[in-house]
Amino acid sequence: MFKAKNLSPQKLAGFTALVISAIIALGSFVVDGNWKVVVGAFVLTFLVSYYLYLYTLQNFIYRKIKLIYKFIYQTKASKREEFFQKNILPLKTIEEVSEDVEKWASQKKEELENLRRNEEFRKEFLLNLSHELKTPIFAVQGYIHTLLDGALEDPNVNKLFLKNATKNIDRLCRLIDDLDEISKLESGEMTVNAEVFVIQDLIKDVFDTLSLKANTKGIKFSIKKGCEAPQPVHADKEKIRQVLINLVDNSIKYGKPDGHTIASIYSMDGKRVLVEISDDGIGMAEEHLPRVFERFYRTDRARSRDIGGTGLGLAIVKHIVEAHDQSITVRSKPEIGSTFGFTMESGRE
Repeated sequence: MFKAKNLSPQKLAGFTALVISAIIALGSFVVDGNWKVVVGAFVLTFLVSYYLYLYTLQNFIYRKIKLIYKFIYQTKASKREEFFQKNILPLKTIEEVSEDVEKWASQKKEELENLRRNEEFRKEFLLNLSHELKTPIFAVQGYIHTLLDGALEDPNVNKLFLKNATKNIDRLCRLIDDLDEISKLESGEMTVNAEVFVIQDLIKDVFDTLSLKANTKGIKFSIKKGCEAPQPVHADKEKIRQVLINLVDNSIKYGKPDGHTIASIYSMDGKRVLVEISDDGIGMAEEHLPRVFERFYRTDRARSRDIGGTGLGLAIVKHIVEAHDQSITVRSKPEIGSTFGFTMESGRE
């Protein structure tokens, strides 16, 4: 109770005044021996010491503490803060003030850590964006310069070079479109037009859309046994189509020849539905999983760029799912395959 760090200014002043008054009273008793003088000396010393010490604390020490609080809030004091400084702060113990300052310091440290991480992500993003833009631009530039330097008249290479230049221009256009999509999703400009539809029907549509691409690798599509029963969901059908196309397309790109892509649908708690897209492809190491939804993040840059894609597909998928107030996860093991799962609101009443 009497630890100095736990005392308020009033308690600290009272305790100090009591000690001083007791010493003065004891001295008066030894010198005079008159109880009236002793009591008078005790009372007078206590009152003078108490108010003098309290005045010193509040007007010097706590004035400095008020400055600390002003620095913490970094704003001109509002009426609430003025009330706090006049009425609440003087009642606070030194320990409580110390805890407030430590809490503020901890918050600032966390903010600085976030700023450092964001700065690192920004630098990495700009570096990746620059690289992704340079690759198709330099390729197109090389083909055009070669054609202008004489290859245009060579029928053996002119069409080939023009086709390759067109492929890189198409890649550049896809990259710009994906960047535009990302910016709209992050700024909240893209609205979610939710409707009720059967998720199995949409999955079958996506399978049909990508069937030709899958056939080139001999990959077979299927819905997991036991998940065939129609499951209505409440979401933006076209946005979810985009999510499924990205996930199924990735299962083809990184799937093994003659492999399988399987869709699973589970009713979770009557309110949400879990959709999983699984493949038996090359998979990913565990250290990559926390970052696969970052923009331009590639587990194997050389192989990923050869396969195609802008490096923004999974970032777009994550934003679309989160725009529905839902979540997306990934499980994967090298040479075994990957499973991407996302939730949606159930369409059952």
